[in-house]
Amino acid sequence: MADLLSQINEAVLELDSKSDLKGSLREISFSGAREFEITGRKSIVIFVPVPLWRTLQRVHTRLVRELEKKFSRHVLFLAQRRILAKPTRRSRQKQLRPRSRTLTHVHDSILEDLVYPAEIVGRRTRVKLDGSHLIKV
Repeated sequence: MADLLSQINEAVLELDSKSDLKGSLREISFSGAREFEITGRKSIVIFVPVPLWRTLQRVHTRLVRELEKKFSRHVLFLAQRRILAKPTRRSRQKQLRPRSRTLTHVHDSILEDLVYPAEIVGRRTRVKLDGSHLIKV
């Protein structure tokens, strides 16, 4: 994982010095990276701290295109989000849990991050007979 993250950092540094993205990648940092294989195709998921997510969105499409050329894999960017547990009687929490740290909000935000250049305009939840949920976007 650290090796993959260092390769990504080197590629971004190289892009920052050579391409038309000059200077705009300087303030972007990555918090982690993982490689997944889905149905025989490999993809790389790069995690970005939440405060830098808006900065990354300005160069997202060009950066994804360049990194996909470099690594010859699909490249996805996600914000590194945190889920806080639901307060119970046993857990003494002094502060109210923010809405942005709830399970539902974090999952919705991850879905929006995955489809970033596009927007989600409709969502349908289908509940099957066995009780499982299928969300159609």
